[in-house]
Amino acid sequence: MAKQFWKGSVLLAPAPAALVTCGTMENPNVLTIAWTGIVCTHPPMTYISVRPERYSHDIIKNSGEFVINLTTSAMCKETDFCGVKSGRDMNKLEKCGFHTVKGQTVDVPIIEECPVSLECKVTESKLLGSHTMFLAEITGIDVDEKYLDSKGKLNLQQSGLMAFAHGEYFALGRKLGDFGWSVRKKKKNKPQNIKANKEKNK
Repeated sequence: MAKQFWKGSVLLAPAPAALVTCGTMENPNVLTIAWTGIVCTHPPMTYISVRPERYSHDIIKNSGEFVINLTTSAMCKETDFCGVKSGRDMNKLEKCGFHTVKGQTVDVPIIEECPVSLECKVTESKLLGSHTMFLAEITGIDVDEKYLDSKGKLNLQQSGLMAFAHGEYFALGRKLGDFGWSVRKKKKNKPQNIKANKEKNK
């Protein structure tokens, strides 16, 4: 198989197409972020990278708080809109018809239409070049109850999550497996109770 060599770039895909809220309930804003991910489990840490010229940059820098809201395929148009329009000119949350409530650990609004929202507090910020990376601790998670089963397990595959890859949006497809399934030992079938079966068949 032949491969072409390209110069270094940001071609890592898929990435989340997340709606990041910032500000307060009285003065909220939202922007679309693909440069985000998990950096640590204990404590739970994440990051977002934001261009300094973005309206949200100074809001997050000054408040030290933001919320990462996961998006679904049904929200594709609104997610794109929030990435190309500026909060300097309008209230994008109202424009998109989103409903918000205040976070539990932050003053930032969360988007009710999103299946999962991660409340975050900035621990460090660093200008890396074109973007400032805001490293943050995840201080709380808000989960839509309709994606929880009777045992309290989160079933995100039912939410229709959306991803971003090389300038395009994609709906996540079918489930292929779960963590560790490739090495998990198969459960042995319990031997049938032959005597019980004989009595049953009399």
